[in-house]
Amino acid sequence: MPEDYLKYFEGKKILVTGGRGYLGSNLINVLKDVECKIIRVDKIETVPALEKSKAEIKNISGDIRIGEFWEGLLYGADIIFHFAAQTSVYKADENPVEDFQINVLPMLKLLETCRRRNYKPTIIFSGTATEIGLPIRKPVDETHPDKPITIYDLHKLIAENYLKFYVEQGVGKGAVLRLANVYGPGPASSSADRGILNLMIKKALHGEDLTLYGSGENLRDYIFVEDVVRAFLIAAVNINEINGSHFVIGTGKGFSLMDAFSLVTERIKIKTGTSVQVVSVPPPDSQTPINSRNFVGDSNKFYQLTNWQPKYSLSEGIDRTIDFFQITSLTN
Repeated sequence: MPEDYLKYFEGKKILVTGGRGYLGSNLINVLKDVECKIIRVDKIETVPALEKSKAEIKNISGDIRIGEFWEGLLYGADIIFHFAAQTSVYKADENPVEDFQINVLPMLKLLETCRRRNYKPTIIFSGTATEIGLPIRKPVDETHPDKPITIYDLHKLIAENYLKFYVEQGVGKGAVLRLANVYGPGPASSSADRGILNLMIKKALHGEDLTLYGSGENLRDYIFVEDVVRAFLIAAVNINEINGSHFVIGTGKGFSLMDAFSLVTERIKIKTGTSVQVVSVPPPDSQTPINSRNFVGDSNKFYQLTNWQPKYSLSEGIDRTIDFFQITSLTN
């Protein structure tokens, strides 16, 4: 049964970039129960059909780095959820130009097309909590200074600032959600070095021990993907209240890596009977200082403006993720 806020999307044309990816596919899976028109944009042509969809879903593949590609896409679009991205910190460091072309240029092309064509959509952009660099305090809220220390985070911040600048000039409305550590069901993590909790759950389900770099004392704020998708949808509904701003999206609860991995082993043991251990190893040379940060998010500002708050505890989210991976392994 659709929640009340989903009625807002009825009859609207909704563009989802990265529609086959982790966040995009989860968001479309919710919106498919609403009578709306969804344009699912992805670089891959073959996109699986959704069963029992009330929404009219059109699949479009193409290169979002090219301005002409946006021309036909944006006509009549009410809302744009911009998820398409290169998500590997390591790939960004290895090839900054390519990362810029994927993580910054499409945003600029999108905004310029809107400006030239006088389109006024609502744009909700997926940012990252690591745009601030190394936290100087916790929990982290929107007043924390931005000082990115990786190419990836620098480019996410540049794209975010482009959106804020154009919104300030009256080119549509927009907001950015800076996400903490997202985990939970999805078609696949978009990159091997993202979604660490999902990776550990999969390893545990295969009976493999969980590898932890160092002591595992660093804190993370793990947020379940369904809570994140709801935040994006609620952001679009409340765009007049949040227009032109960025928001931290987390649970406000920090777990050390050791505690989070240990919880995975406990839930796996209870739910499947499989026993695995957490094994500490020295960190690789490729590990960046951002991996050693302590982060806990403060989403109170977003809550005050939209009434959104996370529903799932870490234990509940891990259980739901275990169930999902078990079902998909049986059906694949």
